[in-house]
Formats: sequence, C-alpha cells, structure tokens
Amino acid sequence: MKEHFIKLLELLEKRETIISDHNWRDRDSQSHLTALRGVSEEIDAWAHENQPIIDGKLRHYLANCSFQKALAHLKA
Repeated sequence: MKEHFIKLLELLEKRETIISDHNWRDRDSQSHLTALRGVSEEIDAWAHENQPIIDGKLRHYLANCSFQKALAHLKA
C-alpha cells in the first residue's frame, strides 16, 4: 500500500472501532455519535485533499460513504 493511504486506512479502522463499541454507544450515545461524525469528517477531508491520487473505485466508495467497502478495497 502506498504510504499516503496509511492515514486513510487508520481513519477507516478508527471508524469501524467506534461503530463496534456498543457499550460506549449505550452509555453515552451523544459522545459516541460526535466521535463517529468527527472521524467521518476526517475521512471526507482526507479524500478532498487527496482527490488526484485516488483511483476511481475508491473515489466512488468515499463519495458514497461506503466506508466498509473503501476499507476492504484498501486491504485488498
């Protein structure tokens, strides 16, 4: 994987971790949602900044917020 995609991979994995933390969600749904929004905004910012180097398939996944597919694409 190219070095500049490592940050995106980390953000997508962080998003998955947040989503899977049901205890956090049940205990404090507002902060859980805030964290999820924050990481999603970071992913969007990364995609905007790196638009020229993103292949078409990954661009499609990111544009449509198909973040699980984007993560799988990066790991393939």
